[in-house]
Amino acid sequence: MVPVDSISILGSGWLGLPLVAHFAGQGYRVRASTRSPGRLDQLRAAGSEAFVVDIDGSLDLAPEFLRSKILIVDIPSKNVDAFASLVEAIAASPVARVLYTSSTSVYENRNAMVTEDEGAESDRSPLLAIENLLRGAAGFDTTIVRLAGLVGYSRHPGRFFGPGKPIPNPDAPVNLVHRDDCVGVISRIVERAAWGEVFNCCADEHPRKRDFYTRAARLLERDDPPCAAPGTGEYKVVSNDRVKRVLDYTFVYPDPMTMALGEPDDLA
Repeated sequence: MVPVDSISILGSGWLGLPLVAHFAGQGYRVRASTRSPGRLDQLRAAGSEAFVVDIDGSLDLAPEFLRSKILIVDIPSKNVDAFASLVEAIAASPVARVLYTSSTSVYENRNAMVTEDEGAESDRSPLLAIENLLRGAAGFDTTIVRLAGLVGYSRHPGRFFGPGKPIPNPDAPVNLVHRDDCVGVISRIVERAAWGEVFNCCADEHPRKRDFYTRAARLLERDDPPCAAPGTGEYKVVSNDRVKRVLDYTFVYPDPMTMALGEPDDLA
């Protein structure tokens, strides 16, 4: 019998490890994976059972890792073939619900706002191919969370640009999300059992790149980063209306210009 309150988390990096700590703190039985045997004790200290899994290598999943009702897939791999093998393993396991953290990079730059249901995705995106593999599989339901640019804690955007690395397309709007909101949205999906859905996870506001990254650099007392020539000016504005409306979610950091950046992070 697989406990209802069990969650497996594939990937335990910048976002995955805080998810481990969050769900363990909520009383879930958590099983988490890492590609590095040296991090197993860190996962156990965060409150989970720990496994070594690397889907880009030889996929050798310990059966116990997938003995959960819910699987959160939070890894950066874009290896479509590896995900096809993973989907087979999930379908043969007790997992009934999958949450996959994709990216808003699946959308084309249309110089306009993009939403989850208007067909704005690029057919060339490997992430979209992975999304479709998971959503089309039989035996489990999948929710896709398309994360905008990730910031917060050890990902301080004040370090992203500087001498020799100018801000590209500096007048384009940013699409960003703080890690606290990534955890909040994922937690709300599990809490509300919002399966079979696609959600954008992005802050409400979209200031210009030059304004946001200059502010971030100044917070670190660095020189203002240089800006590249405007170029073509292609951009997109990612809508978060659906995640707020369907999940009744209010963003902790709705405006990138007032986000807390680079706080101490015991989990990183």
